[in-house]
Amino acid sequence: MASRYDCTDPDGLLTGMRLARAALGRGELVVVPTDTVYGVAADAFSASAVQRLLDAKGRTRQSPPPVLIPGPPTLEALATDIPQQVRDLVDEFWPGGLTVILRAQPSLDWDLGETRGTVALRMPDSRIALELLQEVGPLAVSSANSTGDPAAMDVDQAESMLGDSVSVYLDGGPLAQHDGFAASTGSTIVDATGLSTGGKLTIVRHGVIADEDVVRVVGADLVT
Repeated sequence: MASRYDCTDPDGLLTGMRLARAALGRGELVVVPTDTVYGVAADAFSASAVQRLLDAKGRTRQSPPPVLIPGPPTLEALATDIPQQVRDLVDEFWPGGLTVILRAQPSLDWDLGETRGTVALRMPDSRIALELLQEVGPLAVSSANSTGDPAAMDVDQAESMLGDSVSVYLDGGPLAQHDGFAASTGSTIVDATGLSTGGKLTIVRHGVIADEDVVRVVGADLVT
């Protein structure tokens, strides 16, 4: 039976975070608010937990989840061949709605699915998510919805789609709509793997960070 905690209340936040940490440590799933949408989270270093996340969403291993991290130092630990343009993007937009695909450190002992040696990383601008990340480390996180349905913008929507596949729901209240975007818009995703081989950065999903802002930081000649 899933448990739900009102994280706008100090006591609910304290209890919810404690039980969320315990659930993640057991390889179970937790729903957490981010700055873009509600996300369903699993221990990034537990292959069985990541598979549980994919199963809950109705996804295959061909759709590996991104990884949320507590800050730029973790970027260095999880990724390799980080070009200066990515560091500039991180300085500009983290914490925030930008996910960066990079080459993963080859020594990492994890299995996120068919990543082809890459990892998608983001530092969210969310007090609850960052507190959890600082306590438990990197989390595989995907939008808290069934595949094909709109991303959840409040915990009710998340629970209606994911039900008891999730152990703990952290309720941070309804998320605000980003100006100029649909309510279910997630992070902007860029693939920076080409930059390290003399190629370009590719915007693979248009999200809450506008394309023109990415181009402004990286340079028009290096973005496709």
